Amino acid sequence: METGLAKGSNMGMIGGFEWVIILVIVLLLFGPSKLPQLAKGLGQSVKEFRDASKKNASEPDKEKSPDIKPEGSKEA
Repeated sequence: METGLAKGSNMGMIGGFEWVIILVIVLLLFGPSKLPQLAKGLGQSVKEFRDASKKNASEPDKEKSPDIKPEGSKEA
């Protein structure tokens, strides 16, 4: 059954021309004076996200309780 798409098509991926269009629209919306502030805020957000991800990956799960026993078990 054919889907109408060519094999190896890049459906869903953004190419170079699409990025140019997006950047022009952002430039028109926010203006050239606001872009450095937006880029700085985006960079700080990405840095904080990565730091938090690394911190969570290095810490073991404290929420899990390995001491829970089934109801029928007999231990002293």
